[in-house]
Amino acid sequence: MEYFDISGWHDDSVKIEVWLDEKHYLERSDYKSGTVISHGSTGEKVIQNFPLCGKPVYLHVRHYRWYDKTTGETFSYTYDDLTAEGTKLTPEFVAFLKED
Repeated sequence: MEYFDISGWHDDSVKIEVWLDEKHYLERSDYKSGTVISHGSTGEKVIQNFPLCGKPVYLHVRHYRWYDKTTGETFSYTYDDLTAEGTKLTPEFVAFLKED
């Protein structure tokens, strides 16, 4: 929950869905540079996570996109520390988090 806010959820007899939006903050170096601005969000990615209470769990995840006015680069942050000890991320979730 350090990087994402839960913006919604739905639980019915068939599945559980959770909507996660990346928190709107700049990394310290980007904030200090003063040249990075928000540039919208990525399209929603739906990731099937591990079942909970016998139901499939779907995560609807959105990242912010950022624009560096100096370099003209558009980017999103990636996170390498999202696993709790003793757990693993699915390859699909890891690939999504590393996308720009």
